[in-house]
Amino acid sequence: YLQQACPQVKNILVLDSEGKRVAVKYYSDEDWPTNGAKEAFEKTVFTKTHKTNARTEAEVTMIDSYVIVYKFVEDLHFFVTGGEDQNELILASVLQGFFDAVGILLRGNVEKSEVLENLDLILLCLDETIDGGVPLQTDAAVLANKVASHNIDSGAPLSEQTLAQALVTAREHLTRSLLK
Repeated sequence: YLQQACPQVKNILVLDSEGKRVAVKYYSDEDWPTNGAKEAFEKTVFTKTHKTNARTEAEVTMIDSYVIVYKFVEDLHFFVTGGEDQNELILASVLQGFFDAVGILLRGNVEKSEVLENLDLILLCLDETIDGGVPLQTDAAVLANKVASHNIDSGAPLSEQTLAQALVTAREHLTRSLLK
């Protein structure tokens, strides 16, 4: 029952301008049980959407029995897939939150080479956005902050940390001292 009540995301795809994988995460093995099935789906999605102009606003399409919300920037194509019964506004908010968080994390330089260089941040951002297909967070600033706080070198001197990083470090130290 809970599965039906919660919105479900089937996958998030980040493909390059030729339809090749940059970062992908599937949350449903029953829809695409093999890597070949996943790649075939990605090719279909790319082929059916790459000629559209989804640069200013997200677009929505149906492919097979999936609702797909997508948006392009530079040489990257971002897709969020849900089942045919999913609300496209929820899928769009997941896409926009992830898309904007990536923009914040990459300081506005959202292109393939930058994403590949920071793939750990992008994958962490995916994990903070969706857990097992259930959207957790769609606020880009919160997502970017969570990802950035995971990435902080807590061993760096406090004088070299930003205020947010220092607060996270202080919280970690406090938590560790309380748990002793």
